[in-house]
Amino acid sequence: MKLCYLFVIASLAMLAADDPYAEQLFQKHCASCHDSEAGAGGRIPQRSVLKTMTPAAIQKTLESGVMKAQAAPLSADERLKIAALLGTAVTVERKREEIANPCLSGAVWGSGPAWASWGGGLANARFQSAKDAGLRAEDLPRLKLKWTFAFADTSTLRSQPAVYRGRVFAGGQDGSVYALDAATGCVDWATTVPAQVRSGIAVGEAGGKPAVFFGDSAGYVYALDATSGKQLWKMRPDEHPASSVTATPVFYQGRLYVGAASREEALSISPGYACCTFRGSESAVDATTGRVLWKTYTIPDVAKSRAKAPGGGDAYGPSGAGVWTAPALDPERDTLYITTGDNYSDPPTSMSDAVVALRLSTGEILWSKQFTAKDAWNSSCQLPGKVNCPDSDGPDFDFASSAILVPLRNGRRALLLGQKSAVIYAVDPDRRGQPLWQARIGEGGTVGGIEWGSATDGRNVYVALSDIRFEVELKPGSSDRGYNLDPNKGGGLFAFRVDNGERMWQTPPPGCHDRRPCSPAQSAAVTAVPGVVWSGAEDGHLRGYSTSDGRILWDYDTAHEYQTVNSVPGRGGAIDVAGPVVAGGMLFAVSGYPARGGLPGNVLLAFGLEPSNSTARK
Repeated sequence: MKLCYLFVIASLAMLAADDPYAEQLFQKHCASCHDSEAGAGGRIPQRSVLKTMTPAAIQKTLESGVMKAQAAPLSADERLKIAALLGTAVTVERKREEIANPCLSGAVWGSGPAWASWGGGLANARFQSAKDAGLRAEDLPRLKLKWTFAFADTSTLRSQPAVYRGRVFAGGQDGSVYALDAATGCVDWATTVPAQVRSGIAVGEAGGKPAVFFGDSAGYVYALDATSGKQLWKMRPDEHPASSVTATPVFYQGRLYVGAASREEALSISPGYACCTFRGSESAVDATTGRVLWKTYTIPDVAKSRAKAPGGGDAYGPSGAGVWTAPALDPERDTLYITTGDNYSDPPTSMSDAVVALRLSTGEILWSKQFTAKDAWNSSCQLPGKVNCPDSDGPDFDFASSAILVPLRNGRRALLLGQKSAVIYAVDPDRRGQPLWQARIGEGGTVGGIEWGSATDGRNVYVALSDIRFEVELKPGSSDRGYNLDPNKGGGLFAFRVDNGERMWQTPPPGCHDRRPCSPAQSAAVTAVPGVVWSGAEDGHLRGYSTSDGRILWDYDTAHEYQTVNSVPGRGGAIDVAGPVVAGGMLFAVSGYPARGGLPGNVLLAFGLEPSNSTARK
């Protein structure tokens, strides 16, 4: 496709100040009633009244409330944009009398092991030592469900919880964030933010006090007081109207490191959306104030070109290369490592589908290595007409999992990188990404291959395979996509030696036999302790595997109804994105993920050890 460079009428900064596409959607679908004189003074709320509501409340009305029929032609991302345009973003701390199952007043902070980040540490190993885990392989027969907490207004849970000083911090798609007692599940505090909690939860310190950090679907990063839930600050790492924060912030010495991605890839399915103008970035943020200390883009600041996409839509480029993942930090070498997404539109760029090394102190790009060139793709490529699909048309092999930094026995080091191509790579971070080994575990593809994260105990790396397969179609009269899952494709867990890539074992998925819809795919991040690696699956099962030979040692089916400690109806479903976290003899996992036709759910599950027979006799 030949691109002609033109002057773009609205700069990206102007796009950030207001959202032209959201306003266009409002005028087309809503303004005739909500901006009309006929509606003023009647039962139809005018725009000024809608401005008194939160975006989450408006979105709920559009998706399941009185405006569901009117909003049916809109995609889920378009409904979110209208809600963000009209609503007022307010963070609300719930009063004690509004909380079900509150902890006793004056509850004190505990002590003990933590899991306070996406990867369980700066290197993103997703590994907990035996001492801090409090769980061993021989303990698994005694690992039982201790309590269940349910989120009231959601059917999706993707945010990974954090454990810190006897508390579990968890966030939901309804914007709610809870501090729970790790032992009992009682609620210490509850706060609701204006948009869906999209990233995992991280805990660090702001001004010398514990703080909770996370990102939302509207592109904001929050800091909450960990003792009260009070908002300390919120900021937007990128002002593009479609920006979102999927990457869990990483806290280190008073700073947060956070990546920015966007929802443009999904918005591209709408013929009226001019795709695309977002470019990914990584930022360092002062953890006490929310002030940006440095910001580095994955696409240079170049003039945007405009032309017609092959399917007839307006196209801008280059775009994309979002950062969906938590960085791996290497403070001794003043370096952090990020992995990047694909381009959304042509022309493709050199830092998409790549690992990028940045200077920790300044954000300077030190080097980058691309693994799939010319990977420009967006969601319209899946649908007939491909209205905004670039000429490159994929293969959508970008990175959704974080880099893992691991020492090798020969004194060298490796970065372990799992790609949606279904290839796991080891590269040398001290030789600008020089290849060490690679291994293929599946076919790869859109939401296929290696999705949200592998784990390593230093000897092996444990890699889960998604390769989820489905048919996609637009729902009649709507811009929403419908999915039909293939119950026979995807899944499996693999172990490779970190020093040479030798495959140690492979365990196929047990399969989907007793429920529909179902997929055996294992997309969620995996977690390891000595002797055990845990992997959740789209079929709702959370399984513990032997690290020595891959045998399934423990299997819990989360997809059923629960009695919950907060008396909210609870049900488990598919497991995706968030991996389990382990600390102090407890394992915590979320269940429920209806995206792409999966099983919905709304529960946080807490597992602990029952007393052994010898302990019980004493």
